[in-house]
Amino acid sequence: MAPDREMRFESKMSDAEAMMWNVEHDPRLSSNIGSVTICEKTLDFEYLRRKIAQAVAEIPRLRERVAPVLGRLAPPAWIPDREFELDYHFRHLSLPKPGNDRQLYDLCCTLLREPFDRTRPLWQFVVIDGLSEGRGALFSKLHHTVTDGEGGVRLAERYMDLEERPAMPPEVDLKEILNATPDEAPDEDFASSVVSTTAHTLRRLLGIVRRTVGEAALVAADPPRVAEAVSNVTKAVESARGQLGGSGPGSPLWKERSRHRDFDVLDVPFDAAREAAKHLGGSLNDFFVTGAAIGAMKYHEFYDVEVPFLNATFVVSTRNDASAGGNAFTPSIVHIEGGKKDPVERFNELKDAMGSRRGEVTGGADLMGALSGLANLLPTSVVTGIGRSQAARIDFATSNVRGAPFHVYVAGAKATHFYPMGPVAGTAWNITVMSYAGTLFMGVQTDPAAVTDLDLLIRSIKDGYRELFAAAGVPAE
Repeated sequence: MAPDREMRFESKMSDAEAMMWNVEHDPRLSSNIGSVTICEKTLDFEYLRRKIAQAVAEIPRLRERVAPVLGRLAPPAWIPDREFELDYHFRHLSLPKPGNDRQLYDLCCTLLREPFDRTRPLWQFVVIDGLSEGRGALFSKLHHTVTDGEGGVRLAERYMDLEERPAMPPEVDLKEILNATPDEAPDEDFASSVVSTTAHTLRRLLGIVRRTVGEAALVAADPPRVAEAVSNVTKAVESARGQLGGSGPGSPLWKERSRHRDFDVLDVPFDAAREAAKHLGGSLNDFFVTGAAIGAMKYHEFYDVEVPFLNATFVVSTRNDASAGGNAFTPSIVHIEGGKKDPVERFNELKDAMGSRRGEVTGGADLMGALSGLANLLPTSVVTGIGRSQAARIDFATSNVRGAPFHVYVAGAKATHFYPMGPVAGTAWNITVMSYAGTLFMGVQTDPAAVTDLDLLIRSIKDGYRELFAAAGVPAE
């Protein structure tokens, strides 16, 4: 693919990443992300092992572990794992007969929800054999503090190829590389640790004060700015409030939460979806989210349950560089009105609502980071309690990841399907889409305590996309 593209990572987590790390003491709020790549034949294990070793050598984050700081006064740091073991992170399994797709999805769902060893680097790859028809698969798993969906695709470029039979990669001496790697964070005595972590907290608080004082100074020099200042503060607070929790619980069917997970998939033709979105006057992401929303409503119609509205989240990328390292996104809430609606009306409502939210993110992003930083200072039990209560208000989460428009190979095998596995993280379910080689591959991960009939949900979502295709006058290929 493009292994020469640099990936840059910070030496410490951002406040938002630290929040994801802290709330995960409650397993229901796990932020693990994963993917299932299905190939037309079994993978060459030794070839892929060498490719992964090269990626570990080239990307320090893959051989780094999390180092907490004193009293959580600052975000955790990333330091080299001096006891790194490649074979702990890169494994080989085989499905029992008959090796069908249902067995594969169930295995990957189980692997994804297993918590990471928090003393090791936060990633895992599993080569899976035993699929029917001689196929093979690769399961990948990352903690969300390592990177986001875009970063995950960039990492995948390190072990994917444009040709079926490339030369065997040379072996890499990872022990030598680890020995030559300097400590990212030198040891500090107690006093130095107090100074450095307290300084971060003060900078965080002073940033908020500085913005407030600066605005006050402008108001003093220009009294008409009072109304503008009040308006700006109100908009920022409302934006953060909208991103944090919404106005109240949505679905009466999806109230329960647990640490259990189910997973299934569906496919939608890419070109037809893009054409339908264009005919409807919106983007591919508008089409994706609207189809999921129609499906969610149809699920409730089946049970003859009226729902005033649903709360869903979509992701706004805030990345302003090409490195694709770390995380650069803001989840934002959109409210979906209940009742039966014409699919075009539903599409336009969601397009406008998401467009409005997307515009708010720029103004509210810094405030969100500050709120995450302050929340990280609270006791763990309080932070997880807040996380649970806010996530419980979200009915479903959506995310859109762009993959290669052409076929690629994994360890000598042509990849035919790419299914992303987005985190449920305390919501009722998550649907994430990855575009690849002419198809939108969608992974739906649910909390079965909330969504008691996954098959019905998948059928309902499929019907939602069929309605959108029909409304746009575009045949679904």
